Order: sequence, then structure tokens, then C-alpha cells
Amino acid sequence: MTISPVSISSAESTSVAADGQFATAGAELDIDEYGPSFGAEIRGIDVANASDKVIRAVRSTLIDHKVVVIRDQYIDDAAHIEFGRRLGDLTIGHPVWNSGDVPDEVYALDSADDGFADVWHTDVTFMPRPPMGSILRPVVLPRNGGDTSWADAELAYLSLSEPVRRLADDLTALHDGNRAFGYYLRQRRGGRGNTWEGEEVTQLVPVSHPVVRVHPETGRKSLFVNPGFTSHIEGVSDAESRGILDLLYAHLTKPEHIVRHRWRLGDLVLWDNRNTLHYANRDYGDTRRVMHRITLRGDLPVGPVG
Repeated sequence: MTISPVSISSAESTSVAADGQFATAGAELDIDEYGPSFGAEIRGIDVANASDKVIRAVRSTLIDHKVVVIRDQYIDDAAHIEFGRRLGDLTIGHPVWNSGDVPDEVYALDSADDGFADVWHTDVTFMPRPPMGSILRPVVLPRNGGDTSWADAELAYLSLSEPVRRLADDLTALHDGNRAFGYYLRQRRGGRGNTWEGEEVTQLVPVSHPVVRVHPETGRKSLFVNPGFTSHIEGVSDAESRGILDLLYAHLTKPEHIVRHRWRLGDLVLWDNRNTLHYANRDYGDTRRVMHRITLRGDLPVGPVG
């Protein structure tokens, strides 16, 4: 996506509800839009000392733009967690991964311990209730490389031809965490993962989600499949499943659906996990990259059918 910054100072941040009405957050934000509805930077706020009105406006901007960058936030894990709690309920850091000596809410991705995310994915779709969103900050950065890209799954759905949209509306897909975390859970955790949604994770049972998800806050549709965790389309042959998924993945990751972020210390990036995918470049050799992520509790994905 070509970035054409637009500076906006508005008395009220807005989000569009399912009926097309605007909900106001009641705070003034300086927003630099990356595109009409995908990607934005919020400038001039301090998340550690922000008022409740500003926090509501940040969340509204997140719903509007799906990916939000906030620079110059030099915070620790405790402040990171507190900021997340002001935006919504938090989950444990990850259903399976042991992040070591960090708070339970933090998922630490350390390149020195296979903490890579170099495949397009939507976070934790292998659980019945994937997270609503995530907040990521860098702790250690390589001198260069390690950018993260996000794909707009809502825009991708809208830009499909109508016959393919109708096909996708009727489909469900299985999401399986075993490909990424099954061996780790069995061998490194001894079959005992973390407590997710009140239950200890001892196995990763594949779950079914609609291929097209209806956003619970806006009513808009987006594609809800990802190469990281979607194993196959249900109710079709293996060949048909591969063909459909390959078509959708190629379409999702077209350049016009993507924004890319070059990290620097002090960054916070928030994204809506219900209508985006993301990918972290693994292009920094043996240098170290450490990122800390917290996740906002989500709900059961709902499709347009049934």
C-alpha cells in the first residue's frame, strides 16, 4: 500500500457501527493515516498517563484503522500490561509457550529461542476464542531488518470478485496449532501448557472457524484464514481445499492490502486480530530481536451464514 500521510486533528475519534452510524470517543487525537481505512500513527500521546477519554479514542482508532502505531513510549512490562487492561480484558501471554521470567500476560518472542513469526498468520486462531487484538513492543532490536507487515483481511474480502465472495461466505476451515506448537507442547512442556480461558492446555485440538468472519463491533466481513494455522477447508476435497486457500492467501497478501512497519525502540503497535494477518521479517542474521506482546481477550468467530 502506498503511504500517503494525512494529518487529522479531530475533536472526536469515530468508529462505524454495523448500522453505519458513528460512535464517538470524545477525545482529540493527532492521527497520521496510512490509508483510508488501514494503518495509522497516533502522535503526541503518553499511554502511561493517558486519560480515559484518550484511551477510548485509541481503541476507536484501532477499530477504524486495524493497525495503530504509537511512537516514543518507553515503558516496561507492567505499564504495557496496564495499558492493555485499559483497552480490554487480557489473556495469558500464550496458550503453550513458556516465555520465562516475564509476567504471565507477556508473550516474549526472542530470536535466540526460536521466537520467530516469519509466516503470515493471525494470532492463536487454533483456539476456540482467538484474541481480539495484540499490543507489541520491541525490547531488543537488530541494527536493521526485522520489519513487521500486516495484511488487511477486510479490504481483501471486499476486493474479491462477487462469485468468490459468495463461495467464501459458505465455507468453514479447520485451524490446527499442532504444526507450530505441537512438538513444543509435547517435548519441551511435557504435555502441560499454560492456562487459557480457565483451562490448562494439554493438547491442541483443531477448531473450526468460518472462512469469512463478521466483525462483532462493525458488522463488516473479512477473510479469516491464515497460512500459519489454517490446515484445510472443510467439506471439500484436499485438492479443492489447497486451490481455495492458495487463491485466498495470494489475494490477502497483494501489496495493496499491506502496510509495513520499521521498528525502533519506544514503539507500540496495536492491531485488530479479527481482520488482519501479520508477518515478521527474518532478515537480520544472527543478531538478536526480542519483542514483548500482550493480547486482548476475544470472542467466538461468527460467519455470515447460520
